[in-house]
Amino acid sequence: MLWIPIAVGAASLQVARNALQRGLLPGAGPWGATLVRFLFGLPFSLAFATAAWLLSPGASPRFSAAYFLACAVGGATQIAATAAMLVSMRRSSFALGTVFQQSSIPLAALVGLAFGERLHPLAWAGLVAVTAGLMALAWPRQGAGPRDWSAAGLGLIAGAGFAVSSNAFRQAAIMLDAHHPALAAQISVFCSQAMQSAALVAWLAATDRSALYTAVASGRASLGAGFFGAAGSGLWFTAFAMSPAGPVRAVGVVEMPIAAIAGRRVFAERLAPWQWAAAGAAALGVALAALG
Repeated sequence: MLWIPIAVGAASLQVARNALQRGLLPGAGPWGATLVRFLFGLPFSLAFATAAWLLSPGASPRFSAAYFLACAVGGATQIAATAAMLVSMRRSSFALGTVFQQSSIPLAALVGLAFGERLHPLAWAGLVAVTAGLMALAWPRQGAGPRDWSAAGLGLIAGAGFAVSSNAFRQAAIMLDAHHPALAAQISVFCSQAMQSAALVAWLAATDRSALYTAVASGRASLGAGFFGAAGSGLWFTAFAMSPAGPVRAVGVVEMPIAAIAGRRVFAERLAPWQWAAAGAAALGVALAALG
């Protein structure tokens, strides 16, 4: 059950990274804000991978074409998911944007079935409870316009992307070195971020150089997003290497109250009582998923 505190730590770091990225949206746009997570995270992920290698005597990672393909698939879907999540946050709120992308929880479990992952019935019950709570939060209030639906729709796209990337990264870590999950995770983070950085830099250089310049020149905020991104991804990947993606994503819902607090303090956002109640139902589902 070591993966549970690891996932909690990853979720906490993810909130800090998301907050910094959201602050970059006005100048860098969704793709530029997405880039900083990977480009500025590269030095940190390289340092983490090097440290993990030195602390893993006798490890022998097995690189293969299938491994790099899994990293590429995970990286591409994570890029799309991150951009969709950031726009969802801008169209709703920081806290609700975090909630919407949690649709990755049941989707990650379903995608895991394709890889032969089997969950306990209690874990499935927890995933259903989490999904119900998230649907209640995503459902527009009476009189709400299409803007709310677009935020929820983008959150669903983000969730689908994170569901695919979670399982792809899990398979990559297992293929690389199933006996040393921390080492496999850190190496996979570095390989994925290198691919993602190269792809996004090339894309922005060809389509939106002003966003690329803003992202690169953002200084402290970009560096902070890179550090929290690399550290959080290292913990996520480690948890994925130790457990199926569905339960890991479910435990990661702990980021919801953290995001609500951050949204209130940093962005002056508030959640209504009914939204807290729905979040409580999701929290109960997290406990069931973890016990299962």
